[in-house]
Amino acid sequence: MKTLLLTGGIGSGKSAVASILRERGIPVYDSDAATKELYTPWRVRQIEKLLGVKVHGKGGSLDRKALASVVFNDPAALGKLEDYIYPALLREFRKWRKVKDAPLVVFESAVALSKPFFDGLWDGVILVSAPENLRMSRAAARDGVSEESVRRRASLQDIPVKADFLIVNDGTLEELESRVESDLLKKIDYIC
Repeated sequence: MKTLLLTGGIGSGKSAVASILRERGIPVYDSDAATKELYTPWRVRQIEKLLGVKVHGKGGSLDRKALASVVFNDPAALGKLEDYIYPALLREFRKWRKVKDAPLVVFESAVALSKPFFDGLWDGVILVSAPENLRMSRAAARDGVSEESVRRRASLQDIPVKADFLIVNDGTLEELESRVESDLLKKIDYIC
């Protein structure tokens, strides 16, 4: 079984490409959604001990805004959180991949390429790209926040400059589907 990393900057269209791949029967692991599942009340308490701040809400669930205000303003805190949560995510992905009956799976993540925890996990990289202004406006509209807020989050992402497959997402959904077909699916045989 081969693994491809699906990555790209905020608002690039990774989720849209992931959806297209799923529609074509390729299993896609959504690392953002999987990470959110890891924030059980027990883990939230462990994170509070690790960071020394309160990040829980009602019932012990994670207060995402509280956590974001800590880690996005303190690189050391972000590093501690990543050191704690990424190994758990990697274990969950490996369990997920083990039960898939497919020649190829995709790991969707905006940040995995720049995180040593994931080194050696994939056999190739799919980069979804779009012009920066388009990415910022898409993400702001999607998240209901200002473009400046999106730019601050985007500044924390390392966008890869080298990929095995490039999907440019600067048009309609139909154009994106066509590009996934021609720029990825028709060329993917050399990975599998």
